[in-house]
Amino acid sequence: MTKARRIKDGIANAFTYLASSMTLIILVAIFAFVVIRGKGSLSLEMLTNNYWSKNYLVEWAGGDSGSFTRPEHLDETVVFSSKYGIGFSDEISHEKKRLIRVSYIAEDSIFNASTNATKGEGYGEVFTINVGDQIEKIEAVNETGTIVSMGTIFSDQAESLVMKMDTTSHLSSLYFKTPGGGIWGSLIATIQLIFISLLFALPLGIFAAIYLTEIARPNKFNQFIERCIEMLAGVPSIVFGLMGIVVLYPITAFFNVNGLSILLGGLTMAVVLLPVIIRSVQESLLVVPRDYRSASLSLGASQTQTIFKVILPSALPGILSAILLAVSRIIGESAALIYTMGTFINDAPRITQGGTTLAVHIWTVMSHEQPNFELASAISIIILILVLILNVSVKLFSKRLDRKLGI
Repeated sequence: MTKARRIKDGIANAFTYLASSMTLIILVAIFAFVVIRGKGSLSLEMLTNNYWSKNYLVEWAGGDSGSFTRPEHLDETVVFSSKYGIGFSDEISHEKKRLIRVSYIAEDSIFNASTNATKGEGYGEVFTINVGDQIEKIEAVNETGTIVSMGTIFSDQAESLVMKMDTTSHLSSLYFKTPGGGIWGSLIATIQLIFISLLFALPLGIFAAIYLTEIARPNKFNQFIERCIEMLAGVPSIVFGLMGIVVLYPITAFFNVNGLSILLGGLTMAVVLLPVIIRSVQESLLVVPRDYRSASLSLGASQTQTIFKVILPSALPGILSAILLAVSRIIGESAALIYTMGTFINDAPRITQGGTTLAVHIWTVMSHEQPNFELASAISIIILILVLILNVSVKLFSKRLDRKLGI
């Protein structure tokens, strides 16, 4: 090898290693940023809680104070009221708002025996305040009969709240909120969207791939279809959103599903997924050895029998990969869904109602006047974990299937 050749090879290899290293560094930097910013907000409560808090007003007929001893197991950050047997702590919510949260309630505390004064279901019934609820306003009466108001809306913190409470003789009412800031509704909406999208996209995509690969003859019309599919794969997803609201909305409206809905979003995503599924299934069909087809046909099987009993089972690992790609695309999509599902976070989503997926949930919390990077990063971690679980599951299932089929 000449010196000039070695120099050229060295330069080419250097660029190869440099590009690979930069790609790895960028990926690690993205993962590190997401994990560092989001790990503080990631918790089981964030997964299971609703996003919107519920407001409650409770009252006490007596509400007299008593005498309680601070439990030894209480954390030092918890401020304990020795008159009412309740502990509070200061916290910063996912929305970066300061709040006072209930951290402990003694068994015989009056907070376990309040009366629901909120109009509607359960009005007048015995109501229990739970650990984790957020204190907004407490009204109490002191020894001189003066009403004392305290809570978050009066700029109190846990310590000043307990100081005021312990100067009173009895409590009269409490206004509080249940914990919010969770993503349970968006998680459910994402699962519903995946189901609806795959329900329509998989049969259409797989059968279209079978036609183009196994049945269609190489002529101009079929080449035109191939070009259209390739062009469809390059269309920005926001255009699919416009198509959904203009073209698909009348279809859902025909079934009395008016307005933005998960059904409309699912139909739109089915169109978005078609080129992904068709291309992936086509590639998996093409790698099936030609000998399989020849052997099946030579044994007297028809073309249809060969496709569905020989070729399709052999291509199943590739089809599973296509499903994985489709699910990952659904989880990560946002632009097309803003127009078709809306951006309002629905804690109890239904297929005929609007809602937000995890990706649109990120868009929503980042579009506020004060973007919440911590919550957005925490949701991103969940999305990455979901995609990783799907990826590993499909890989393991494909390997097991390959061994079973002897591939």
